[in-house]
Amino acid sequence: MERKPYQRIAASVMVYFAEYRLNFQEITEEAQVFFEGADWGAIQTLSAQRIDLYESMVVAAASEMQQLLGEALYTPELWNKAKPYYRRLLQQRTDPELAETFYNSVYCHVFRHRQIDDEHMFIFSSWRERLINTGGAIYRTYPLAELGGVRLLSRLLQDLPLQAPWENLRRDIRNLVVRARGVLPLARLSEQGASVQVIRSLFYRNKAAYVVGRVHIADQSIPFVLPILNNEQGALYVDSLICDENDVSIIFSFTRSYFLVDVDIPSEFVRFLHTLIPAKSIPELYSSIGFYKQGKAEFFRSFVAHLAQSEDQFIIAPGIKGMVMTVFTLPSFPVVFKIIKDRFSSSKQITREGVKEKYQLVKRHDRVGRMADTQEFTNFSFPKARFSEALLQELQLVAANSVVIEESRVIIRHLWTERYMTPLNIYIDDALSSNDDTALFNAINEYGKAIKQLAAANIFAGDMLFKNFGVTRHGRVVFYDYDEILYLTECNFRRIPEPMYPEQELSGEPWYSVSQNDVFPEEFSLLTACHPKVRRLFNELHGDLLSVECWLSMQSQVQQGVLVDVFPYRQLHRFSRSH
Repeated sequence: MERKPYQRIAASVMVYFAEYRLNFQEITEEAQVFFEGADWGAIQTLSAQRIDLYESMVVAAASEMQQLLGEALYTPELWNKAKPYYRRLLQQRTDPELAETFYNSVYCHVFRHRQIDDEHMFIFSSWRERLINTGGAIYRTYPLAELGGVRLLSRLLQDLPLQAPWENLRRDIRNLVVRARGVLPLARLSEQGASVQVIRSLFYRNKAAYVVGRVHIADQSIPFVLPILNNEQGALYVDSLICDENDVSIIFSFTRSYFLVDVDIPSEFVRFLHTLIPAKSIPELYSSIGFYKQGKAEFFRSFVAHLAQSEDQFIIAPGIKGMVMTVFTLPSFPVVFKIIKDRFSSSKQITREGVKEKYQLVKRHDRVGRMADTQEFTNFSFPKARFSEALLQELQLVAANSVVIEESRVIIRHLWTERYMTPLNIYIDDALSSNDDTALFNAINEYGKAIKQLAAANIFAGDMLFKNFGVTRHGRVVFYDYDEILYLTECNFRRIPEPMYPEQELSGEPWYSVSQNDVFPEEFSLLTACHPKVRRLFNELHGDLLSVECWLSMQSQVQQGVLVDVFPYRQLHRFSRSH
């Protein structure tokens, strides 16, 4: 019997979703081969391909349905019928929440993000109350009392799904035992039922494979991560043991690229990760393992739930107002909302589409822990009653083309969400006013390190004013203003020519020609002119950034294909490799 149009919609979406998941899995599985072969460029390419895959499959699904159904595809009533039929198709899947989100994406593509409601799509998941549980199959369990520390670690490492040999397994086990003695509650490790639980899949990213698990002792659970590196001569070694929850959280940070990790049952996988790092939200954890669209869906649901449980108003975000973006926030919710202004400052040589391209570049690029991930939304609807009058006036003044104000709703046609961070200029001012020299030192040091690590990843930040950086809850400095970023390899680093006569130097205009992408590092001294103490610290810690030679050296490394090591954990936590 021929399928009805709504059944064909549901079936087509499911076919393309299944193909997406299969392709996603195949891309992910290639990571091990490239890791063991030390092909770092290929791993970065895999990450970008996997990000692009989602949108390409959504477009393909919508295109095929257009060919099958023609104008009938744009009939909302068909989608109203397709939704429950599609829900029945999910019964046997282990990833129904992802399938619902894919359906939503196709629907939004077809209707251009209009007519967004729960009748036609899955605004709220129909699977939220159903827990898919394999009974512990996603991790291996090693009983501590039975095996003891050395045997347990030996078996754990040898059980990993890796083909390359170990550089020195005995040394690595010794390093792990010594570190464990200093960070784990040894007196409790022999208790009945104490065990180590290790996720079967490895987490690949950049130049490392991460073993993720927990030490489980009755009422206590201690997360841990073992970073495994390749010596680029065909052998592997354990680089550290990370057990502090905050340090583990940083490894899963929103400022880093998504992991390439084999995930069969995403909801169960994320629940397990959440037990390890409860400070990480469910949306962030979905995104961290590559399901960034699911992270977006979960973020929206958590945001709606928070609105129902809070009463504060949206306000203009603290900090200096941007020349390209207007930013607002809800004080009780750790996120900012960023909207492109209707008109930019005359100093900004960029278009609206150019800004979008920069944000997409950051999404696909290695963020090396120094650029914030974002989620892009179209026609985002807010309750008008929660907007302060000052914010409404600001939006109407600078972003009227992006904002629709109705009787009870404020609809923003296009925005990005981003994790809230304390603007670096505010953080520095607070440290200066409170005479907190330690906080000031760490902030300035982090600022310089952020610039250098971005450069190592082939990113030149462009506008490096303090106001364009934020400080995370872990004290890390992160760049979040992307409208002027360039690839480092596109920059032309120059020295400022000597003036031919004194009047030139006193002129308010440069006495030398300046071409597009010309950069004069000597001018960066203006960035720290706000306070003598700030300038002194910056010059002591990162004064090399004021020299052309420093930038040319970093640029040369990138041009030669050198992928600089940027570890998501402290250097002092790394193990010695001496025998």
